[in-house]
This record gives sequence, structure tokens and C-alpha cells, in this order.
Amino acid sequence: MATVISQQSVEKLVGIAEQFVLQGKVKSVTAFGSGNINDTFLVTLDGATPEHFVLQRINTQVFRQPQLIMQNMRIFSDHVYQRLQSTPLNRRWEVPRVLSTQDAQDYYINAEGDFWRAISFIQDSQSFDTMPNIEYAQEIGYGLGMFHNLISDLPPEKLADTLAGFHITPLYLGHYQEVLAKTSPKSSPEVNYCLQFVSDRTSFAHILENAKAQGLLPLRLMHGDPKINNVLFDTVTQKAVSVIDLDTVKPGLIHYDIGDCLRSGCNPAGEETEDWDSVYFNTDLCAGILQGYLAVAKAFLTENDYAYMYDGIRLIAFELGLRFFTDYLAGNVYFKVKHPEHNLARAIVQFKLTESIESQETQIRQIIQDVNNPTHKGMGLVIQVPISGQTTIG
Repeated sequence: MATVISQQSVEKLVGIAEQFVLQGKVKSVTAFGSGNINDTFLVTLDGATPEHFVLQRINTQVFRQPQLIMQNMRIFSDHVYQRLQSTPLNRRWEVPRVLSTQDAQDYYINAEGDFWRAISFIQDSQSFDTMPNIEYAQEIGYGLGMFHNLISDLPPEKLADTLAGFHITPLYLGHYQEVLAKTSPKSSPEVNYCLQFVSDRTSFAHILENAKAQGLLPLRLMHGDPKINNVLFDTVTQKAVSVIDLDTVKPGLIHYDIGDCLRSGCNPAGEETEDWDSVYFNTDLCAGILQGYLAVAKAFLTENDYAYMYDGIRLIAFELGLRFFTDYLAGNVYFKVKHPEHNLARAIVQFKLTESIESQETQIRQIIQDVNNPTHKGMGLVIQVPISGQTTIG
């Protein structure tokens, strides 16, 4: 249902939007998107090109240092824009850009202390919550691969860590153990299943962070939240054209991104199903995403990256289940819930997905090997991309 904005609020929003307008006049400001964290509006201009931009009020309860987010976004978007200028693609690809205020600032703070920003609008695009078919899976993979490719030469230390501890599984496990020590969960088959599931995998939680500590996996820049609905598709060509929602871009391991993309894309039952027996990891969609991803990402991946790819896929589903179960035990304090057992049900979905991944380990590892060496298996990739930074990327 569309959000209704009062006339008084519209006038206030127009005044804020005008802070970012360098040419033309604000024609309208309407609620936009369905995000749960920031308040997002679409601004339409009269007498300016482009005629739209996105206006957002940043939720400073979640993002405590919004200036750092804007600093990251400016560095990231300017870097990618320069890459695209110097190495043009043979297809459409856009990066959301930070728009400056009339005072040449990256944000505007109004009289009430709200933190506002404006970013460019990706015209003629749409996103999907579920995967329509294998071709879309390949494009989802292409989108994440292109995102990683375009920042593979941007030193991670140039961006601030805006969410300390985000996607560091051992820290989530430590928090779980603290919460568990303070609570006495009501015994039930579902709770007992989750308790046992986590207990059986406590050592596994450290696998990627240990590899990073040993120097086997390098610190790179990651998106942080590459769910499939954060990849935009051209409405005409149905090809991926952008990756959005850049607030969580930060230094980390790209394996968390790969795992999160596959976790959200390869579970046809979805995250909210209560038919737990229907939850499974679709290896055909997995192969499609990885084909698209590796076609673009081969330029910067190492043998160790491939060696730990399966672990990333398995770990991220476990991590999200762990976070849901921890929140259930803590009394549902982080994730929004529709009923008291909601986070428990969500946790079981992710744990069932983890089980499905584990049961198909041999097949998933074979897929990774096949897409890494397509000529050996005669698979052939849909998208062929030369080495990054040397000729055209596309």
C-alpha cells in the first residue's frame, strides 16, 4: 500500500529536496520503494535532465555515523565512475552517484537534525524478489561480479568500516553464547533442533575468519547486503544494469557477499515459509549465478578464493539462521517480527537451507570447479569478460 504524505510533509520534503537541486524546479516528491531502514522518496524535477533523483532520510539509529557512509559512497561511486569512463562497457551499467547540495556538501541536516542525502535515480529499471529463470540467475551473478570487479583495484583501507562486526560469524556466535547463558529457552522440538544445530557447528563458524587471519583470503571491499532484489534490471533488455543499496559497502571478505547472494537466490521457498520441508538449495540456480559471477570476477580471484567458496555459501546461511535464533532467544529485539515465534521460524528456514547445502557439498564444489574451468567440462559461459583494466569489461 502506498504511503500517504500530508500536504505539510510534502512542502517540507520539497524544501529539503531543493537543497540538492542545481537546475530546474521540484515538481513533486513521492514515497518510493519498500525499504525497512531509511525513508526514501522519488523527486521529480521540471526543466532538468535527468528529471528524477532519490531523496533519503538516513536512519541514524541503525547507521550511527552517517557522514562515514556518505564518505564511503562518494569514494566508491567516484572510483567506479572513473573506471567506467576509462574502460567503457559494451553494455549498459550504471552506479548510483552521490548528488551534492547547493553548498557542495554530500548531505543536508535540517532544523530537526534529520540527516538527508540525494542519489541518482537509475531510469527504466526494476528488481525481483525471486528468480524468474536461469537467465536471470546468470545476470544476478554478473551484477555482483561487475560490482566486485569495478572496485577490485580500490584499496579497502580507503573506506571506513561503518558497521563493525557485520558479517563476522564468530562475533555472532559469541553473542549467541552470551544470550544463551542468560536465558532458559522453553523446550520444544523446534528450539531443541536449533540448539543442537548450532552446537554441532561452533567450530565451523570460524572458517573464513581463520583463513583471513592466516593470510589465505585477502581483505577486499564487499557490498555487505547483495540480496537479489538489490540488483536492478533494464526493463527492456532484462539485463542487470546496477547494484544498489550501498550503505553497507565496507572492507571485508567477498565470500560473505557470494554466500549471501546465493543464499537469497537459490532458495525458491523464500525466507518466510513455514513449510520447512520445502526448503532446499537449488543447484541449477547456483550454477547460473556462479557462471555469471565468475565470468566477470575471474580477473581478480585467487585459487584460495575458489577453495573457500563452498564454505562461504554454507556459512552465510548458517550465520543468518544464528542471528535469527539469537534474536528469538533475546526476546525479538533486533529483527521486526509478526508474532513471538517469527524469528524461530526464520532461523529454522536458514538452518534447513544450510542442511540442504551440506547434503549437496560434492555437487556444489563440482559446480565451482566447472565454472572455474569451463573448457574442461564443455559448459561454456554465457558472458565472456577479458582481464579487468586491460580492455573492455562486459
